[in-house]
Amino acid sequence: MYPEQLTIPMAKELTDFGFKGLSSAVEVKEIMDKKDGTVLVVINSVCGCAAGGARPGVKLAIENSSKQPSALVTVFAGVNKEAVDTARQYMLPYPPSSPAVALFKDGKLVHFLERHHIEGKSPEMIAANLKNAIEHYCA
Repeated sequence: MYPEQLTIPMAKELTDFGFKGLSSAVEVKEIMDKKDGTVLVVINSVCGCAAGGARPGVKLAIENSSKQPSALVTVFAGVNKEAVDTARQYMLPYPPSSPAVALFKDGKLVHFLERHHIEGKSPEMIAANLKNAIEHYCA
């Protein structure tokens, strides 16, 4: 587990942008058990591909999409174990991955970016992939 004070600046990259940081299983379930609308979930991480690709790519996708998810939420791997483990249950059958980005529509997983879709990709490539999903699934 990482000391939370170490990860605060990394978490703030998303929460300052409008994502709600979830830190417990109860918070995750409250969001994920809603069966209407769209939810974009980012499993944040301390790794370089989160810093160089995932976080900037997600923000670019949101900024450049004409449609928006109903909710933007994030959990931090290595910090909020309970929240991350619970979020990952909704992402099955995909194996645990961090960073990861998941889009849910009406309670169903409709788009998922695993670490291997993020690692080595530019923020622009990640944003283009995610923007297409947002435009397709969000109202």
